[in-house]
Amino acid sequence: MKCDATMDDAAQTERSGDTAGQARASVLRVIGLKKSYLTPQGRVAVLRGVDLSLEAGASVALMGESGSGKSTLLHLVAGLDDAEDGEIFVDGAEVTGLSDFGRAALRRETLAVVFQQFNLISSLTIRANVAFQARLAGRFDPVWQEELIHRLGLGNLLDRYPEQLSGGQQQRAAIGRALAVRPRLLLADEPTGNLDEATADDFMELALDVVAATGCAFLMVTHSARLAARLERQVRLSAGVIEKP
Repeated sequence: MKCDATMDDAAQTERSGDTAGQARASVLRVIGLKKSYLTPQGRVAVLRGVDLSLEAGASVALMGESGSGKSTLLHLVAGLDDAEDGEIFVDGAEVTGLSDFGRAALRRETLAVVFQQFNLISSLTIRANVAFQARLAGRFDPVWQEELIHRLGLGNLLDRYPEQLSGGQQQRAAIGRALAVRPRLLLADEPTGNLDEATADDFMELALDVVAATGCAFLMVTHSARLAARLERQVRLSAGVIEKP
């Protein structure tokens, strides 16, 4: 699907409720997830049985105090760490049962992560960094890449390398890389922490356009109540579990 006017039209249709009432397939299911860490003071339980689900087209803000386990939960969902107990299903695949190779394939083809630390490849230009995951997954679309570059304000930075960019500019490139693949599940760990308010709003608008047009699920860790309110649902992680509404 070309994501210029077509994407805008699809997003408008979704947001206007034309697809209301249609069943939405489950993209993420987290069941009874537990995780603890060994410290000099003893073992500390971070997740004590987390249950969470996202359907196609859903956008959810994950909130909570610093140290409550929000980033840990995202890393487990992305297959970057191992849970002690519980199950994680991403687009039908049981992440907890996948090999390292299988998890890498999942991150390449099915989900995308916007990390706090950017994780750009220092030897690649910004243009190549934005296209990197989409090319690996065989989903590179030059029209969509150019729209991302325009929407994220990266046009004059494409031939530079990550070390030549500010933190906010690197974050925009990392966001573009994640969106370029059009993932089934988009995970974002404080994606606007290094952005000014206007650029943060632009990211939110773009991410929600992608969610509406492609039907991906979007889970974002944030401390911003203002940005969280723009998503379909807000959940809070406290004492190792998702609080009941």
